[in-house]
Amino acid sequence: MRKRSGLLLALAAGSVFAARAAESPISRPPLFFREVWQQTPKNDEHPATQASLSSRALELKLYVPAGEVLLTGKAGNENNPIHVWLGMCASPCAVAFRERDHLADLSQLGRLRWNTKMSGFHQLRPIVKLADGTWLIGDAATGSTRDWLVSEVSFADLRWMKLDIARVVTTGTLLPSVDLTQVDEIGFADLMPGSGHGPGGWSDVAEFEVYARAVPRKSP
Repeated sequence: MRKRSGLLLALAAGSVFAARAAESPISRPPLFFREVWQQTPKNDEHPATQASLSSRALELKLYVPAGEVLLTGKAGNENNPIHVWLGMCASPCAVAFRERDHLADLSQLGRLRWNTKMSGFHQLRPIVKLADGTWLIGDAATGSTRDWLVSEVSFADLRWMKLDIARVVTTGTLLPSVDLTQVDEIGFADLMPGSGHGPGGWSDVAEFEVYARAVPRKSP
């Protein structure tokens, strides 16, 4: 009886090992894009434009119902890195990036890494535009008021709501599931208006990285 039990255990262990070996491990996606921004020769504060991007593969998309998004900071200054500042948004506003030649597959282990700083009760949330035009906003938010903070967000861990991008406000209720295999734009939104210069309420974003699998865009 002992020999038979031992044989059964060995067979069971072998089956488990074979099943695990047959599983294809999920690999982390590569860097899809990284944006660090670039200043004008004057290193001044001015409206953010396409010229503010350091990556030629990206298009800058600004969704600002009222006010404007500014670029400020200096290269190499860790206390004031080059960043977009949302303090002059007189309404909720959003910033997104569009890779010219590829959609992003953010499923499985897709994630973003960003360097942010806040004032007041402001927080930033990740947003995406799907290939069919649907806008979504995630429930995870970052908002350190003490210092610049580099943090990561796993897209698989987020719960999503639809976003009315014209007003930059949430609509409906939490969605039971979303398909992130074809994402057209990726960015962030601040759902509170800025308070202007000085302490009060605003959000800053310096480096912004996305890790995802590239999906070639279909030719028109």
